[in-house]
Amino acid sequence: MWNRVLNVSEDHFFLFGPRGTGKSYWLKEKFPHSLYLDLLDGALYRTLLATPERIDDMIPPNYSGVVVLDEIQRVPLLLNEIHRLIEGRAKTQGLLFAMTGSSARKLRRKGVNLLAGRALTCRMHPMTALELGKDFNLTRTLRYGCLPRVLLSKNPKDFLESYVTTYLREEVQQEGLVRNLEGFSRFLEAASFSQGSPLNISSISSDCAVGRKAVEDYFQILEDLLLATRLQVFTRRAKRKLISAPKFYYFDLGVYRTIRPKGLLDSDFEVDGPSLETLVYQELKALNDYLHSGYAISYWRTTEDHEVDFILYGEHGLHAIEVTKTSRIRRADMESLQLFCEDYPQAKAYFVYGGTRKERFGPIEAWPVELFLRALPKLMAPSVERSLK
Repeated sequence: MWNRVLNVSEDHFFLFGPRGTGKSYWLKEKFPHSLYLDLLDGALYRTLLATPERIDDMIPPNYSGVVVLDEIQRVPLLLNEIHRLIEGRAKTQGLLFAMTGSSARKLRRKGVNLLAGRALTCRMHPMTALELGKDFNLTRTLRYGCLPRVLLSKNPKDFLESYVTTYLREEVQQEGLVRNLEGFSRFLEAASFSQGSPLNISSISSDCAVGRKAVEDYFQILEDLLLATRLQVFTRRAKRKLISAPKFYYFDLGVYRTIRPKGLLDSDFEVDGPSLETLVYQELKALNDYLHSGYAISYWRTTEDHEVDFILYGEHGLHAIEVTKTSRIRRADMESLQLFCEDYPQAKAYFVYGGTRKERFGPIEAWPVELFLRALPKLMAPSVERSLK
């Protein structure tokens, strides 16, 4: 197996991430002698749901190690008990609580106690090029994505189809998040056509024959289940008129490609272009969290349709990144980057493309995709990247 870049300090922590990103496996590897309580276990779930305070009895009196609570969102009221234990037994016995979650919905809706800052919040993402090292295969990744079990599977397509179905059944249907499951299924497909594009809620509502308010709720459900994000527009000291609609991304390009229907009338570029853009976004998000880079990630688009796919803004600088599948560099493809550099001359600009040569065009550096992904740690956090070598 591969080493994950994620690291945690010796403190209580939450580890959030979509199902299948490897949270449970990582915790079992990192804390092999921990007391492991899996809330997907039906008997344990029913017991703690009825009487959350019984967790106190499940921790041996003289135990002084890590207590893992997997899928903590299933019993939100457990957090009150964990808070009490952190203030009591954890201090006297040396307990450390590690809590995973694949959904923020119940925690957000219930307004539950998130331990008042007594636990760090970490995130786990699909695998990155940095973690895979020499095993990173760009062609396979662009087809099937970066979930660990997909990378290990002999039948990644079957696994992804099962993954999408499981989420519909377990997270949406069983939790009663939506009443109209058929409408939600149509919404998932309609949303996939907006991958990497500014959202038009009215158009999606029409495409899936579901009311606008329901569509807005469905997008919130996807975000709460950590299955998708909406990327906001970079507006800091804007010198041009910008659009306000966020861009939409499913969290993993393999999941996106599985949900998105493709027929004879769809060109490869319509699917492959968003896939490449999604891959770069996945890497940016993951490294931003793992390396504690502190960037705000957004995009830039004017009302005249000049767009830069990703803007990173933070203490390490301002970076503008345009991603395209094309294998040839044309000056016209860099027009939006050039306009952004005119407005923000301090920005570093990157044109990430499907070719093989690294070149420079004035303030813009052109990078082949794989080279750029492998160089990202240094861009995201130079001091951290040196320590990883």
